[in-house]
Amino acid sequence: MLVASNLQKEYPSGAGTLAVLKQVSFTIPQGSLVAIVGPSGSGKTTLLGLLAGLDVPSSGTVSLDGVELNRLTEDERARLRGEKVGFIFQTFQLIPTLTALENVQVPLELRGDFGAPERAKMLLEHVGLGDRMDHFPSQLSGGEQQRVAIARAFSNSPKILFADEPTGNLDGVTGAKIVELLESLNKSSGSTVVIVTHDLTLAERAGRIIRLRDGDIVEDRTTSATPPVPASSTAR
Repeated sequence: MLVASNLQKEYPSGAGTLAVLKQVSFTIPQGSLVAIVGPSGSGKTTLLGLLAGLDVPSSGTVSLDGVELNRLTEDERARLRGEKVGFIFQTFQLIPTLTALENVQVPLELRGDFGAPERAKMLLEHVGLGDRMDHFPSQLSGGEQQRVAIARAFSNSPKILFADEPTGNLDGVTGAKIVELLESLNKSSGSTVVIVTHDLTLAERAGRIIRLRDGDIVEDRTTSATPPVPASSTAR
């Protein structure tokens, strides 16, 4: 589903160039639930932007569902994201003047989906908000707002969903429930889910953990009893 090959991302700095990502390579099969972890400044957010086609690498390639993003124009990448990608953010990014139902309907209506109201209702019921559809974001708890954001992210039946610190603004118990919901939707929809997080406890809920440090992969392992894969076989 997702192939990163020798990804390098550099930015100009006073001393020349700063390499934020260093020759990062890995493959994520369809239907996987993967957590990308690492301390602040390790390159997690930069990597997410490259994987989603929001930014382009200094060198290397990203292929999403068989399409090499580097070969696409900015408009073509945006169209691909609209068709195949979902996003969940730490800050929810709901429209405050719209109800929960209307927030989920918006991307469906933009696509010309005439069944938008029915699908939006179904998605909100799926995330446990069947009785909160007419509430505005300010009337919802943080966990409920994130559930609305998740329902919205799944509205276009994405092949892959990127979640950037989806539990960062939530308490531990609520955050764990959000991860359980992502697990459930991953299994029921078959969508690939990539979670960027600094929370190692939540990351262990994923089937695979890719750990970054200083722009390089230092660990790539499953969360079962399988021993960690040496970084040298995955990061280059």
